[in-house]
Amino acid sequence: MHLLVVGAGEMGRWVADTVDAAVAFTDADPAVAADAAADREARAVDPDTDESFDAVCLAVPMSAVADAVADYAPNAEQAIFDISGIMADPLAAMADHAPDCERASMHPLFAPPRVPGNVAVVTQSDGPLLESIREDMTAAGNTVFETTAAEHDEAMETVQAGAHTAVLAYALVADDIREEFATPVSAQLTDVAGTVTEGTPEVYSEIQSAFDGAEAIVDAAERIADSNPDEFAALYDEAKDNVGTDERVRHE
Repeated sequence: MHLLVVGAGEMGRWVADTVDAAVAFTDADPAVAADAAADREARAVDPDTDESFDAVCLAVPMSAVADAVADYAPNAEQAIFDISGIMADPLAAMADHAPDCERASMHPLFAPPRVPGNVAVVTQSDGPLLESIREDMTAAGNTVFETTAAEHDEAMETVQAGAHTAVLAYALVADDIREEFATPVSAQLTDVAGTVTEGTPEVYSEIQSAFDGAEAIVDAAERIADSNPDEFAALYDEAKDNVGTDERVRHE
């Protein structure tokens, strides 16, 4: 398989390292594509390439993926898929611009330093190349599971936009305290906040722009802050139900 990876950042490089293919990288910054190619058995091509490939992978930001599909669909002979992190928009663009190709949207639910992990997939039009790509991801230790675009994009409101807002809010108000004062809860929150803030803000900003979720966290915090003891108890029980605390305790 000859695979063009559009976007030579961390996730594009993860695809190149995971899928058994002859890889070519392209990127808006040709130096980034050249760097990605130099670190592996791959090559870099110009962003305006008219070369054809068996498959094209869009590893670009969510805000750019629909346009990238339109730009690079002509380069795809058999299959096209994205790993941008949003699904409804790229799938609609693929249906418009590559109706005769195998088409899918895939979302690796991790950053490459924490591989393997879960990979959500919506297969719009299946075929042998996409089957092979999913098999390679599974062989690398990932759990590949099918979903729908609506289910995925709604889930991201909780597991990404909401979760990141809650963690960053904690980090923003956390005082500089002695390590001895840490509790099991605060220590875990601090560790998670460290994970969220160890990279760059662009990916997290894209998530906040693409998905709702932050406002619900703000509303929940206000409900907790304004509650009396009875109201707090009700909120506590609601939280317990939402995360299935009783169910988990019964199975441990």
